[in-house]
Amino acid sequence: MLALALRLAAMLMLSVMLLLVKMTGERGVSLPETMFWRQAIPALLLAIWLAGKGQLGRLATKRPWIHARRAAIGTTGMFMTLGVVQILPLAESTVLGFTAPIFAVILSAVMLKEHVGPWRWTAVALGLTGVIVIAGPDRGHLPLFGLAVGIGAAFFVALVSIQLRDLGRTEEPLTVVFWFSAMSAPVLALFLLRTGVHHDAVQWAMLAGIGVTGLFAQILMTAALRLGAVSSVIVMDYSQFGWATLWGAVFFGNLPPATTWTGAPLICAAGLIIAWREHALSKERAALLNA
Repeated sequence: MLALALRLAAMLMLSVMLLLVKMTGERGVSLPETMFWRQAIPALLLAIWLAGKGQLGRLATKRPWIHARRAAIGTTGMFMTLGVVQILPLAESTVLGFTAPIFAVILSAVMLKEHVGPWRWTAVALGLTGVIVIAGPDRGHLPLFGLAVGIGAAFFVALVSIQLRDLGRTEEPLTVVFWFSAMSAPVLALFLLRTGVHHDAVQWAMLAGIGVTGLFAQILMTAALRLGAVSSVIVMDYSQFGWATLWGAVFFGNLPPATTWTGAPLICAAGLIIAWREHALSKERAALLNA
């Protein structure tokens, strides 16, 4: 229950962060700079907080290369995850992110040679059908480029989930979050040489908000994965669609069209089927080990 509550809180923080990302984009802040502050602020806050408590040693790791790989994959995925909300409406960009479990199933079959039964393949087909329904015939509402970025973001989220589960076996959430931010921020800082950092007070407040909400979202998600299985906590992710729809209506006057309301349940159902099946399989494996 604690893992579910942490994941639910993480989705609220994540939805606020994406709202601020969209708003900074509309106010002319470049995406690379937004990403830099999204990463630099969490790393700085964590370092200051731990230093004040005399606990900087908690950031020590014996797996720097694994953190570096996670940072490379995570930064690429973040570019798409934050970029898609500046291209598509919040609700649609959020729903496309729900296809991550579908890609996780495909990756497990292709990369890990895991046996995937009819239940999960049916879920994959159901989720992809939902994407097609949401895409619809109206290219003005959802351009193909935006759809491609959204699906690419979900693919990288699936890769990151595998990385987080692996790191969670040996590293505490603060360590994982710190090294992701600390390793990616210097690379993103190079873009500041071109964009500069000249903003008004509102823009600075939004950028600070992105960093703070992103930090809490990351800590909460990592902690949830440490306390509960991916197949269990991922159910809470679908609450983000409600927040995204609310923010889109309140701040941008956007309500999802009928195609989104039709396709979204298909994608959510696919994710729930995968989560249920993963949970059932984990129980079966546990029973065999204890037999």
